[in-house]
Amino acid sequence: MAALLLVAKQGTRVANFLIGQSCDLPLRRHAAASVVTAVIQVVFGCASILPVSIVNAIPMPEHLKLDNTRERLIDAAMKLFLSQGIYMTGVMAIAAMAGVTKMTLYSHFPSKDALIVACLEERDRRWREEVARTLAGHPEPVSGMLAFFDLYQRFLLQDSERGCLFVNSAAEFPQFSHPVHLAVSRHKQGIRENLTALAMSAGISDPDVVAEGLFVLLEGSFVSGAIGQDVRVFDTARHVAHCWIRKQQGQQEQSV
Repeated sequence: MAALLLVAKQGTRVANFLIGQSCDLPLRRHAAASVVTAVIQVVFGCASILPVSIVNAIPMPEHLKLDNTRERLIDAAMKLFLSQGIYMTGVMAIAAMAGVTKMTLYSHFPSKDALIVACLEERDRRWREEVARTLAGHPEPVSGMLAFFDLYQRFLLQDSERGCLFVNSAAEFPQFSHPVHLAVSRHKQGIRENLTALAMSAGISDPDVVAEGLFVLLEGSFVSGAIGQDVRVFDTARHVAHCWIRKQQGQQEQSV
């Protein structure tokens, strides 16, 4: 085993010299393994394929140990999905933008559908972080609910001229049980839960109804803004939401 590892180290140096520093990590490991296997066949007279444990033990340069291929693929896919659409974006284009091969893409994601789910989960993570930052600046619950219109507007102006990535994904995968559709449902349900929690904090007697009404206004504003390329619709929706919240609070005070 020690002799094999020694040969592996030498084989890695040869592979790095032969293929340069431009290849991604899986290709570099494959090339190193191929070189080492050939050397072993000559030195030890065996024709067996190099064990996976040896391949994984092959020392790699420090800058490649912190491999961020998965993150680059997700970022590339998200940019293309937002700018060109999900259906029109192929895996070759995603791999090219990420600077890897199609084989490398499939080594991280077994299918395009799996990559779409990963993109939606990353988008949802960024959204939740933005929600937390925004609500930190709006400690009053009604102000927090209205701040969601600023959030939706900001995401539309940022990179969503083709509309909501989640809504578009749900349209591409209408089956409720599909992993992509489920990822969309989790994201939208998270928004409803945020709004419900704020409505409860505001002392509204039926927070679920208020949250659902706000959610409809938010989603409708986003779609209208994307279609008409006019963000003034958010001002209208925000005003309607504020009036409705005040009405709900007024009805509650009258019933007490």
